Amino acid sequence: MPFGIWTFITAIVAFVITALIGKPIIKFLHKLNFGQTILDIGPSWHKDKQGTPTMGGIMFIIGISFVTIVSVILYNLFGSGVIGIYHDNSPKLTTLVFAGLGLALAHGAIGFIDDYIKVVKKRNLGLTAIQKLALQFAATAAYLVVLAFSGIDTKTVIPFVGEIELGWFYYIISAIVIVGIVNAVNLTDGIDGLDGSLTFFVALFFMLIASLLGYMGVTFLAAAVAGGCLGFLVWNFHPAKVFMGDTGSLFLGGIVCAMAFAVDMPILLLPLGIVYLCEMFSVILQVGYFKLTHGKRLFKMSPIHHHFEMSGWSEVKIVSVFSAVTVVFGIGSFLLVYFGV
Repeated sequence: MPFGIWTFITAIVAFVITALIGKPIIKFLHKLNFGQTILDIGPSWHKDKQGTPTMGGIMFIIGISFVTIVSVILYNLFGSGVIGIYHDNSPKLTTLVFAGLGLALAHGAIGFIDDYIKVVKKRNLGLTAIQKLALQFAATAAYLVVLAFSGIDTKTVIPFVGEIELGWFYYIISAIVIVGIVNAVNLTDGIDGLDGSLTFFVALFFMLIASLLGYMGVTFLAAAVAGGCLGFLVWNFHPAKVFMGDTGSLFLGGIVCAMAFAVDMPILLLPLGIVYLCEMFSVILQVGYFKLTHGKRLFKMSPIHHHFEMSGWSEVKIVSVFSAVTVVFGIGSFLLVYFGV
């Protein structure tokens, strides 16, 4: 079967599985009374979302994980055909894909614990910041250990520059980058359809980049992520019938990092993750400015999507504009790789 068709089928199956299991999972979450508690400091109109089921990220975690594993295994057994620049379908690359999926699942598990505590206590507080960070660094360290023992080198590729050898600094920098991006994606999950839409486009461009380079396993992973996010949006687009919760957003953060590291270009997280980073830095700037000015605010509310919401933008408009920004930077990222690698 041609590679392109295999990739398309991977995305479609992930979409179908995620969309189909959505209804029974939402019913199950309703039955358990796993409803979201809305913060009092948030926009007042968000109170209408009180009780909407959370932890819905479980549906795309199932869809993405199952389809990725099956697609990679089947293609390794039966696939053929040279594509891309490098055509690398080596066992090391397969290890990278599965290790990356493990990274995402580990962060999803952390999110599940956080969501469970919130639901049981009926308040929008879960793990403490220190507890969450400790678990995230532990999950990231385990991922990096797997890479080290799998013989993955400590080089990274920068378009138009080439390979850069980082030595042991590779692991330190990687840990900081991964935990930072995971939390940036987590912060982006604040309005209906935003995180799922952005990650759909991020995965779409990683799929194109991985295909260009001939990284087949990564292409299937990215295709599954794109399909899974789209399947979730069937239930999460405004007005949302379910929220992904930290279960889903931390998983997505891990999988975004996994795709970047699997193509040896974590530098692509800067342009492709531009909206995630703006969300994170808006929080950092807001807190810093608040402390320095003894109570003044830089934004009406952070993360930045709430600032636009408080300025009168609808949730659909915010999702549309932020997605368009991601697409523009995604095209730029693809061209960087096409001409610079």
